[in-house]
Amino acid sequence: MRPHFYSAPLAGADPHEKNAADRYPSTVASVWFDTLYDLIRSERTAPPPASRIYGVTAVALYEGVAPGSLENRPLVGQLNGLTSVPRPRNNLEKYHWSAVANAALARTIRGIFTSLTPANRAAVDALESAFGGQFQARSKKKDFERSVDHGRAVADAILEWAAADGFATFEGCPYVPAPVSGAWQPTPPAFAPNPVEPCWGQIRPMVLLSGEECAPPIHPVFSTDPGSACFAAAREVYETSVTLTDEQKAIADFWADNPGATGTPPGHWIALVGQIARSDGLSLAAAAEAYARVGIAVTDAFVQCWNTKYADNLQRPVTFIQEHVAPGWLPYLATPAFPTYTSGHSTQSGAAATVPADLFGSRSFTDTIRADHHLTPPLAPRTFASFDEAAAEAAISRLYAGIHFSFDNRDGLASGQCAARTILERVRFKED
Repeated sequence: MRPHFYSAPLAGADPHEKNAADRYPSTVASVWFDTLYDLIRSERTAPPPASRIYGVTAVALYEGVAPGSLENRPLVGQLNGLTSVPRPRNNLEKYHWSAVANAALARTIRGIFTSLTPANRAAVDALESAFGGQFQARSKKKDFERSVDHGRAVADAILEWAAADGFATFEGCPYVPAPVSGAWQPTPPAFAPNPVEPCWGQIRPMVLLSGEECAPPIHPVFSTDPGSACFAAAREVYETSVTLTDEQKAIADFWADNPGATGTPPGHWIALVGQIARSDGLSLAAAAEAYARVGIAVTDAFVQCWNTKYADNLQRPVTFIQEHVAPGWLPYLATPAFPTYTSGHSTQSGAAATVPADLFGSRSFTDTIRADHHLTPPLAPRTFASFDEAAAEAAISRLYAGIHFSFDNRDGLASGQCAARTILERVRFKED
């Protein structure tokens, strides 16, 4: 893990003020989520479970520090099944909100991430202890202990809520292929017979009513007729692959976000929140809101997308192209082991880009994830005029990679944007 450093309060801020979470820096939040990204990479977590880990952790952070903000509104009663979270027992000025956040994040990560290796669990313990020592040195003993107790109580409530979402029932369930034309088949190079998380679409979303909400339109009918829309889409993938430019390869590589090599696609957008928190000097409360927005969005986007994937069960471009266009053809990047429609990258990027745009407005930014997390191979940062521009590039990167049809990307992006708009319509993060 990288070394972490304490950040002093914002100018004029008293960590025990009633609105301290609005005036205290976001360091504890961004460091923890950067660490969570590294943990997910180290544990080689698949994207759907990773989205849930990020989302549940983000909700715990938000609920932990919301009482210390004059603006942020609790999510109790706004998220599916979240009916109760402990509230502070004393005057709000008696809490150190960064200590609350530290305790809530550490306990939630240990509870939601049950597969942690001993080394990674030790890293979580060490980071909690390091921040705790710094905060304790700047607090009255009783205030610090009260803050830690509150953070842990919030974490326990959020973990209890998460445990009822169906994860224990549906995670790792057997694959029952849908009997459709052009059904998914194992793909090279591994030819894994069991695709990833076939029942993930049945898990309870955080805000959407079910994985069926915000469903995409019907994709082109599967057909091997050279004059069909399906064949044309496959030929586009093939023709794009044989004329790839260096820039297109760079885009495919930048957004690949493979498990084990990175913190996964949802982690990419979570990492962007950390970049903005640091560059914009966000307060703890503002960062907590941003993480919650993106965490909820990617969680629900993966439930919706995976529901579509296994209902439609459509084969990947590599299968179609090898059988009907160009035998022996391989995509630029290896094809993940699950059905093609819709694109997970596109769906979650459409959702993850829409929710911060609602918070921060239309703005340019530079994505420095490769440098921030020392990812290999080294790739240059990419600058975008808006969050939507970044999401569009993430979507088309899957065409350049040769692993998705254009309709996978287009319809996935639209479904993700629908999910985000639904979240923003149903959840109020700010007090009126």
